[in-house]
Amino acid sequence: MRKHFGLLAALLLLLALCACTKTEEKEKEKEPDPMGTAKEYVSEWQQQNFSDMYARLTPKAKAGMTEEQFTQRYQKIYDGIDAKQITVTIKPQPEPQQPQETQSPNPEPSELTFAYHVRMDTIAGPIEFDQQAKLVKIEVGAEPKETKWFIDWNPSLIFPNMKEGDKVRVRTLVAERGIILDRNGNGLAINGSAPQLGIIPGKLGDDPEAVKAQLAAKLNIDVNDINKKLSASWVKPDLFVPIAIINEDEIEDYDSFPGVAIQEKKLREYPYGEAAAHLTGYIGEINAEELEKRKEKGYKVGDLLGKAGLEQVLEDQLRGTNGTVISITDDKGEVKEVLAENKAVPGTTFKLTVDAVLQQTIYEEVKQDAGSVAAIHPLTGEILALLSSPSYDPNAFETGLSGARYDEWNSDPRHPFLNRFSKGYAPGSSFKVVTAAIGLDTQTLDPNEAKPISGLTWTKDGSWGNYYVKRVHDVNPVNLTNALIYSDNIYFAQAALRVGAKAFVQEAAKFGIGEQLPIAYPISKSQLSSSDFKNDIQLADSGYGQGQVAMSSLHVALVFSALVNGGNIAYPKLMVEEDNSLPLLWKEGAMSPETADILKEDLIQAVKSPKGVGHGAYVNGATIAGKTGTAELKQIKGGDGQENGWFVGFNADDPQLLLAVMIEEVKGRGGSGYVTPKVKRIFQQVLRK
Repeated sequence: MRKHFGLLAALLLLLALCACTKTEEKEKEKEPDPMGTAKEYVSEWQQQNFSDMYARLTPKAKAGMTEEQFTQRYQKIYDGIDAKQITVTIKPQPEPQQPQETQSPNPEPSELTFAYHVRMDTIAGPIEFDQQAKLVKIEVGAEPKETKWFIDWNPSLIFPNMKEGDKVRVRTLVAERGIILDRNGNGLAINGSAPQLGIIPGKLGDDPEAVKAQLAAKLNIDVNDINKKLSASWVKPDLFVPIAIINEDEIEDYDSFPGVAIQEKKLREYPYGEAAAHLTGYIGEINAEELEKRKEKGYKVGDLLGKAGLEQVLEDQLRGTNGTVISITDDKGEVKEVLAENKAVPGTTFKLTVDAVLQQTIYEEVKQDAGSVAAIHPLTGEILALLSSPSYDPNAFETGLSGARYDEWNSDPRHPFLNRFSKGYAPGSSFKVVTAAIGLDTQTLDPNEAKPISGLTWTKDGSWGNYYVKRVHDVNPVNLTNALIYSDNIYFAQAALRVGAKAFVQEAAKFGIGEQLPIAYPISKSQLSSSDFKNDIQLADSGYGQGQVAMSSLHVALVFSALVNGGNIAYPKLMVEEDNSLPLLWKEGAMSPETADILKEDLIQAVKSPKGVGHGAYVNGATIAGKTGTAELKQIKGGDGQENGWFVGFNADDPQLLLAVMIEEVKGRGGSGYVTPKVKRIFQQVLRK
């Protein structure tokens, strides 16, 4: 009996122990899991669920900021640095360590730490760091209270070195704009600086209106221009407000003005000013329309970009790539730590084949006229000068262009903003070289045959009605040499008719007529006609460079390069190519070598002969070969209209310089005879004759 009683007691004790164990296990199941809280917080962080993150903060952390403030802080920082691909991972945890101040050997921990790793891509490159966060166990709710783990938040959880009052700053590192140099390293468009005068509004003194009026008078600007700048939305009493660029030697003149300060401003400089303005162009602040087109390339309000010329053509390469610095700054704005930095990449430097001294020399000869000039090395195709006149000073767009100055340029009837070297014009008699070459190579023209031509006018037959071709000199008979010396329109009109329209178009194509010139700068395509030749009259007029023929001064120069290249046209080069990768020839076989030699000798005579219309370009001690041209722009035959004068020529004994000069409005000023003395002086300076 006792034995059974003992077994029963043991069984009851065993059941009691099991029940106790299960109770303890259930209690443990109810115990909050600190790492579960950590994992949920990290998951919400990675998904940028900032509101849910805030819910897991300790009551003490929440007391220091609202949910909205917490959310906005993260959002503002991440948006500002363009944070993407954010990953937050918990690192393997060591065994829980009790705080040192705890005296009990085995207490239930009330605080734990966990280590985590953060990585994100930003506008300045990747940011990566390790950090630790503290978990705190707190009883919350009404009785019976519930125990939970919370994140003991502070700013260092965003970035390790952040403290309260610190900020994350993003600063753009502006790339140095690439520069443009001439063949000898002279600057055409470079980066410089100048003193910038500005006003600090809060320091203008007791009578600010009087100060502004005196300053406007000193700067020779309207006081309204000053008031407009001071009324900008960003202006504050203690901020420097830029007003104007001044010269170094003028700085002391403004010492007596209250509220006026001087700062050094970076700006673009164009050392050759007007002489190279249409070639270099200029830069200016991006406008709304340009920003809309370029915002995907990273442009923003206030950025500068090329507005004209090579500054515009080469904008993408000249601009470079801006860099970015992301840093932590303290409450004084001092940098505590750089989190990421993407260094700026300077823009490309371009070295042109242009000779800036020659460019200036030519400009001084033509600056009073409306015209276009191209100068090339006839053997290499290197472009030595490209200019348009009248011109403007591109520096004014950097130093401050007044409204009055802009209106003066814009209303000038000679149109200084018009880039004439990029446009096509009727080449007049300079085109006779093409017609002669076509006639010789198609064997429709015998250079030695003397054509009987009497009188100053000629008409093919009755089908022309009242239309006629007119020449200046009554020479009879006329061979090719005389025709070039006297620039006989009738001779070349008849030559074009003998070739025929179809063959004339085919042969003219050998000279690149109708093609885009293969250089970076956009220049209008040349043309024989806007469509097919309408009749024999148009073909005849085209033979001496009238009708609808249009060519740029550069293309005309390139055509003449065939005369010293065995009939081949040199490949135009505007950039100095270190690897010499460009071909030497653009158009092979534009004319035969024999034809090139014949025409070169005839053009030497056209300048050398005192009777020649190009004799005004004769240089003693040099052998200049050239052709004049006068293009008439008239609505009706015999009517009044504009006349443009041409001269295209080169030093034939040692071909180093080939000039194509076009001057508008030469009627009443000697026609092409107005152009030849200018060309002569240019050759004399270059050849030192």
